[in-house]
Amino acid sequence: MVDVLGAQGSWIAENNVVSQAVPHVHVHVVPRTKGDGLRGFFWPRTKYTADEEAQSYADRIAGALG
Repeated sequence: MVDVLGAQGSWIAENNVVSQAVPHVHVHVVPRTKGDGLRGFFWPRTKYTADEEAQSYADRIAGALG
């Protein structure tokens, strides 16, 4: 997240079973920057300006995972 998205760090959360219609494990890796508004498990959510913007982020992250 730091190198690929220019974040200052990452926040990682894991969830299993609780509040899920189908029990499974999933992990959130959230890029962090000072003043980003993260409060507990809740962070400000915004929409991408277009599908191409979302794909750009996906491509950058996938490329870093290689």
